[in-house]
Amino acid sequence: MERELALEVVRVTEMAALASSHWLGRGKKNEADGAATNAMRTMFDTINMRGTVVIGEGELDEAPMLYIGEKLGHAESTGPEVDVAVDPLEGTTIVAKGHNNAMSVVAIGDRGTLLHAPDMYMMKMAVGKRAAGKIHLNDPVEKMIEVVAQANGKRIQDVTVIIQERERHQEIINAVREKGARVKLFGDGDVGAAIAACMPQTGIDLFLGIGGAPEGVISAAAIKCLDGDMQAQLRPQNEAERQRCIKMGLKDPDQLLTLSDLVKGDDAIFAATGVSDGELLKGVRYLGDDLVETDSIVMRAKTKTIRFVRALHNLTQKQYLIGR
Repeated sequence: MERELALEVVRVTEMAALASSHWLGRGKKNEADGAATNAMRTMFDTINMRGTVVIGEGELDEAPMLYIGEKLGHAESTGPEVDVAVDPLEGTTIVAKGHNNAMSVVAIGDRGTLLHAPDMYMMKMAVGKRAAGKIHLNDPVEKMIEVVAQANGKRIQDVTVIIQERERHQEIINAVREKGARVKLFGDGDVGAAIAACMPQTGIDLFLGIGGAPEGVISAAAIKCLDGDMQAQLRPQNEAERQRCIKMGLKDPDQLLTLSDLVKGDDAIFAATGVSDGELLKGVRYLGDDLVETDSIVMRAKTKTIRFVRALHNLTQKQYLIGR
């Protein structure tokens, strides 16, 4: 992949975030998602790449744009061939309710490097650089906390585990608290939560729990850029889901998936723009006089470069994208 692609991709997440932010707190999650998807698709068509969506809004009959298998990049592109994983609006319900931690996210890898993850549950664990390679997804929670505490130079009581607030996670939550560590609960948007566990400034040491498999692959691209570690295991709920895993290339749906299984090779690009304030990024801010500020992050695994991008946008120049 060309290094210029990283800076082009952040323009894609910026436009999707701008488009969806118009719907923040308005109770209309489908409209917010549609706006983000349309804006993202429009911007992808300006980029010099030959992309194929491997994780998107759904199959062709479910999603008119950014469907799995869709080709991206401008029509006469001679750019690199890449896999593209998108979540135009991670947190549609978050935006509808006006809550925190909504983002627009994109992950890109060389052709054939991103796992074609089926849309089903996945058990996931993520840690930062200092604990990478030191814990296993199947370790007891108590052992994970001990190892992470030692790796990060913390006391057990100062370790923070971020977990999605769902009934299915109650046993994990109880185990963390009984060990004496802290629990930080979040509602939706587990891409941001997984990444936060790999960035020391967030104060979060471990991400653990069951969430969406497509979001797991997008998270893995970011975690590879951060030199963190992630392990996962698909959790098919029935035989139809097991067969779907096999059809998509996973001969053993129960296999442990390492970071290298989720994102092959030594390169990946991840970009995200905040829609509402979150652990990693500030949300879109309307400043008046047709000025809007966005807060983004863009990372590349090959160089380990992490860029935070704050941008001012003039709405009078972007009406065709944000539907105002």
